[in-house]
Amino acid sequence: RGSLLCDADLETAASGCQAIINCAGTTDMSLLRLADYLPVNRDLCGRLVQLMERCGITTLVHVSTANTVGYGRPGHPAAEDAPAQPPFSHSFYTRSKRAGEELLIAAARRHSDWHVVLLNPGFIVGSYDAKPSSGRLLLAAYRRRLMAVPGGGKSFVHAADVAVAAANALTMGRSGERYLATGDNLSLRQFYLLQARLCGYRQRCLVLPGTLLLLVGWLGDMLRAVGVRTQLSSCNVRQLMVREYYCAAKAHAQLDMPCTPVEQAILDFHRWRRGHVAG
Repeated sequence: RGSLLCDADLETAASGCQAIINCAGTTDMSLLRLADYLPVNRDLCGRLVQLMERCGITTLVHVSTANTVGYGRPGHPAAEDAPAQPPFSHSFYTRSKRAGEELLIAAARRHSDWHVVLLNPGFIVGSYDAKPSSGRLLLAAYRRRLMAVPGGGKSFVHAADVAVAAANALTMGRSGERYLATGDNLSLRQFYLLQARLCGYRQRCLVLPGTLLLLVGWLGDMLRAVGVRTQLSSCNVRQLMVREYYCAAKAHAQLDMPCTPVEQAILDFHRWRRGHVAG
């Protein structure tokens, strides 16, 4: 137990370690300021660099987000060299995660004997999602006869695949480089209809018009302007309208990342959750 923002706690946690995997992140999309995201998403990266220098640790695997990479489109998924694009590049979350990545890439360049690998996962689905976190997307539509969805899409990846990539990155991959850890590129409508088929229920998905979503986003902007915390904002809504599709060929080739079908990820999420709730 301890604080990610306390150097003494970090040093205690790192005592006797030869490597660090950093999976920490502030992801709450209702936060109102960029400064709310920086302590964990950016400043912790700087603290870890200092910790490695003090403790003689030379290996770090940092789990970031695919949103710091420019998204592709159906039939043309993006690779690691695609620059971040709006609306994600305007997001406080993405900006803070990108700032953390830049600190680590700069540290890797300064320390030629270090092994610093950055993972950029897509939308992670699978077992052990206890909160749930990403699993809320599945539960939002589970067994609903009618579901209204934005027109965007995501690159859905099995949690176990990302875990294998992170473990392999301890000894594989090139220092200072980013690796997209992504999977099946699907629209939200396709994803929900797939969940319905796998879980044995019927569902009709209506794609919401973009103008309606933007009106809701602008309402959220007004609420946020007077200090009301809400996930509704024009930036967040625009993100849901984008089909952010990526290619993980580099991670498959250099990190031996598996390629589990999204169907298995959905089934594993529900099987684990049923057992977890029952337990």
